Amino acid sequence: MELLILLVRRRGELVSREEIAGCLWGKDVFLDVDHSINTAVRKIRTALRDDPEKPRFVETVVGKGYRFTAPVICDNGDSKPHVELPPPPAQVLSGPAVQPIQKSVVSIRLWLLLAGVIVLAVGATLWLRRTEYFWRNVVAHARFQTVTDFEGVEQAAAVSRDGQFVAFLSDRDGQMDVWVTQIGSGQFHNLTHGSQAELVNPSIRTLGFSPDGSQVTFWVRRKEASSEEDISIWAVPTLGGQPRPYLEGAAEFDRSHDGSRLAYHTPASGDPLFVSDGDRQTKARLIFTAPAGVHAHFPLWSSDDAFIYFVQGSLPDKLDLWRIRPSGGTPERITSHNGRVTYPVLLDRRTLLYLASDPDGSGPWLYGLDVERRVPHRLTSGPDRYTSLAASADGRRLVATLTSPKKSLWRLRIADSSTATSAPVQIPLTTGTGSCPRFGPNYLLYISATSTNESIWKLADGTAAELWSAQGARVFGGPAISPDGVHVAFSVRQHGQTFLYVMQADGTNARIVISSLDLQGDPAWASDGQSITSAAEDHGITRLFRIPVDGRSPTVFVQEYSIDPAWAPDGHLVVYSGRDIGTTFSLKAVTADGVAYALPPLTLTRGARRLAFLHGERELVFLRGDIRHKDLWSMDMATGAERQLTYLPPDFDIRDFDISAEGTDVVLERLQEHSEVVMVDLDRR
Repeated sequence: MELLILLVRRRGELVSREEIAGCLWGKDVFLDVDHSINTAVRKIRTALRDDPEKPRFVETVVGKGYRFTAPVICDNGDSKPHVELPPPPAQVLSGPAVQPIQKSVVSIRLWLLLAGVIVLAVGATLWLRRTEYFWRNVVAHARFQTVTDFEGVEQAAAVSRDGQFVAFLSDRDGQMDVWVTQIGSGQFHNLTHGSQAELVNPSIRTLGFSPDGSQVTFWVRRKEASSEEDISIWAVPTLGGQPRPYLEGAAEFDRSHDGSRLAYHTPASGDPLFVSDGDRQTKARLIFTAPAGVHAHFPLWSSDDAFIYFVQGSLPDKLDLWRIRPSGGTPERITSHNGRVTYPVLLDRRTLLYLASDPDGSGPWLYGLDVERRVPHRLTSGPDRYTSLAASADGRRLVATLTSPKKSLWRLRIADSSTATSAPVQIPLTTGTGSCPRFGPNYLLYISATSTNESIWKLADGTAAELWSAQGARVFGGPAISPDGVHVAFSVRQHGQTFLYVMQADGTNARIVISSLDLQGDPAWASDGQSITSAAEDHGITRLFRIPVDGRSPTVFVQEYSIDPAWAPDGHLVVYSGRDIGTTFSLKAVTADGVAYALPPLTLTRGARRLAFLHGERELVFLRGDIRHKDLWSMDMATGAERQLTYLPPDFDIRDFDISAEGTDVVLERLQEHSEVVMVDLDRR
């Protein structure tokens, strides 16, 4: 009805398809708009008995839109236009002269009633399409079955195309290895036996199978890699054997369903995406490169090989699903989560499943959508977090990894040599979990999380007290304590918006300093305590801002990509992390005036960016190691000399840390995960 009214009101004018879509559904609709418009016009023509070849009412202007051409009259002073319908079919005179007139009136009324019914039916159909009335949760009646029940970590599960074999990463034998099992056998086989130094990368699909299932493919990064050539895809026979290179220089790949083409990307800046025939990388065509600082991961061929889907955005949690033609062109955005999006799989031509976090940062959860209608649906409920997802070729079997993470705080003394290192001691917490620890004068701040919100706690003299919490709020980055120890600054994500707070160290007088910036990463106090330095997204680039605590407007501090600042105690310079390239990033610095400051070259591995100063200005402390496991190191700011501060066991994974003002103690956030691989058999009837 809305389309008919729109055309009638603009009788004689060309109404473009874009105007119709905007009027009926809005500019940001995720529908097959062209098909919906064509269907609506066809229904109107049917109701009005209009011939599209010789139109009397709705004229098509090819490639542009439609024009209503029939006469429109307004009677009885009514401002609403009415269509002058065509005369009814000729009547056969079989009675008094008045009979044709009566039949004509009845016929017109019937035609009007029929037209109204058809238009209402069209409107109802479009409404149902828009509201996803016919959407079906594909996992609602699925059968879940646990594949693994090991102690420790399992992750990155993959399934062969025939759904008979499952591969995954596990530290069951101490180090992380590639494992495989045949469904139903109950037997598990270690395929790499510690031969590969680094296999973990949660930002990409690290495991897969060859099309015939005879080989398990896996991502490899050589220890302390410093260039893109150190990352490749390797393969090992599914039944056991010697691992060998599979795709040199590639970070991820996927094969078309007919097996004739290969899509892969390298770890270079922008994750360049290539398409080649078969295995011939030498004749590959570059079809897409993401902008600098943006990543493009998880390539996935559509079921008909017409598109390549992929995840694009800024790591770790500003990502969405896109797709592009194998011939290249402009990518098309599929979702608008702007969150942590990973592991897309297609069950058929239209049903896409993937993992995504909620706007408040919780998750990730299992999501699904129809790629033509593009309305996302969360498919599961409960506390379990999904960390990987894979599907068999027929879309009837899923394999996923579920994890229950636990964050705890540990303390140890900083030693002057490796022989004098002490073992970390866990800090008892009444809150159960703790993260993002920060030393204050005679106290320790940390964040505790529940399923619905996160809160800031203070531990002093063995007693813990909650300083701040809010329903549905997530604290991101760590709290920052002012140089005098009197104030605390922290960033919060709540209801899809970010806020920078400042409060007293006892939790009183909490207030919002700024809510107009899209804040990112850790905040840091300037040495004078008058401003806070924090990263925020600005015109598509994450850069550092100087934010006065007295309410004045923030100003850009560093023009280039910059995040997670650490001020030197005397305030003469700030060190920060640059943009990711592949799996690494570089540290940079500027003076208090924003002038570039030359640091000794230092490139670190993605996974944790926390920085701190030790012994005043002399040493910078950072986390060094592979993506999963790191130790604390320090670098002499003058000479560039480095030394290792901790020697933690392989299962002790650090996500954050802080150093006491005296430089003698360090507090660590340890992440422990209990995970399992599950198989999901779908009811695809």
